[in-house]
Amino acid sequence: MAIAISQEAFDAMVRENMEDLGMDPDEALADAVEALTLQGADLSGIIKRVPGEAAAAEVSPVVRVLDELKASHSASSGSEQDLDGLVSLLDELRGLCSSGEGSENAAIAVRNGVVEALVALCASARVQQERLLATALKTLSSVLRDVASTEKFRQSEGPKIVMDLLKGGSENSDLLDAGFSVVAAGSAGNEVVKESFMDLKVDELILRVMKDKSKTNVQSLYDAIRVLLTPDDNRVVASQVYGYSRRFAEIGVAEVLVNALREQVAPSSLPSACAALKSIAVNDEICRSISESGGIDVLLQCIDEAGEQKNKVIARSCCSLLSKLAASDANKSAIIQRGGFDRFLKLTSRFSEDPAIVQEVLLKLEY
Repeated sequence: MAIAISQEAFDAMVRENMEDLGMDPDEALADAVEALTLQGADLSGIIKRVPGEAAAAEVSPVVRVLDELKASHSASSGSEQDLDGLVSLLDELRGLCSSGEGSENAAIAVRNGVVEALVALCASARVQQERLLATALKTLSSVLRDVASTEKFRQSEGPKIVMDLLKGGSENSDLLDAGFSVVAAGSAGNEVVKESFMDLKVDELILRVMKDKSKTNVQSLYDAIRVLLTPDDNRVVASQVYGYSRRFAEIGVAEVLVNALREQVAPSSLPSACAALKSIAVNDEICRSISESGGIDVLLQCIDEAGEQKNKVIARSCCSLLSKLAASDANKSAIIQRGGFDRFLKLTSRFSEDPAIVQEVLLKLEY
């Protein structure tokens, strides 16, 4: 496990190298980085600077923008001009955390309080300020990248605040997309955050949103389902996500997902929808219920269309889901009865350069 180190401790080490060992500034900085790296220290988010030569805001643009954002939020009167200024700063911050140096910038921002600042902004904004909230949520999702950041999100009551916003802004697709992006990012690799969202009945909210046909192309909603139902926290021996998958199935999310695949999902969202449904299909009963809802017919149709359009991504997603459903003997028979073998062979010929697309499902059908 990496050793935690503060910015202050790093700066002190550089200073000691200069004052006690007589190193020049550049040498002192390089030596501190090398020594701490060898010791296993976590230097992510540490601003590598020579103390006294420049303030953090001068060295790191992300610190400068974050400081401006905090000050602007504190001084905001809620006027249109103030809101425009906040949105502009949020866009700039998100850009910095999504650029080529985005990972390091996000880590620096997290060390300097970006998660707490963004959660506080979301908590204080009115639901009617949809543009501000959507931008803040998008920025928040861009900095939630590891357990350190998602724990700050949890400790700031982020899950409850985001859920309140999603419930209040369920008519705005942009706000929903941004909000569910935070659900996905905040839950990734963090079992406790998943539990928080489930305690807040995120499954019921997802079902309600999905029943509105105009909202079925909110792709982050499907990503949120997949992440919530993925056991990806290596700190936990026994994950609860299997039970969460059953809850999603019991309230009807699997059936609504099948209907979405049949009628409304845009091609760009279809792989995410397949991954979401696959994460729910955790036992024989659920797999059979998906088939009974028409899931196999829908997927075979999608596979035919993906083959005709030479769309590898959709073909791979549908085959992966069918492979999961074929774990049920009843479904295996249903796939074969519906001409599944012939369709897979046809798909294989279309993607002869990449036979792995259908290999997984063919192996399932053979046994």
